[in-house]
Amino acid sequence: MVIGLHHYLIVAAILFTIGVFGIFVNRKNVIIILMCVELILLAVNINFVAFSTHMADAAGNEPIAGQIFALFILTVAAAEAAVGLAILVVYFRNRGNIAVEDIDLMKG
Repeated sequence: MVIGLHHYLIVAAILFTIGVFGIFVNRKNVIIILMCVELILLAVNINFVAFSTHMADAAGNEPIAGQIFALFILTVAAAEAAVGLAILVVYFRNRGNIAVEDIDLMKG
């Protein structure tokens, strides 16, 4: 059995669905919401790399644009996780909890 493009797309679709489902179901824990956003970004990365590899097979050359986009997304995801967790730590120190219902009190 050869692992083809559709296998990667199925895995990416499952990860994307789990991420979106996790955001809609879990409205109480901010850390789990951030992890679900990371799952969505991972699914997008899998799609970029899979299509980049598939286009390289079809065209005969080596297009790496999808892999470069995946690298940029990984960089942005790491920055998002660091900034998001830093904000949560500061918020927890000030308020004592990180409940999503209480975070809307930060509106100006």
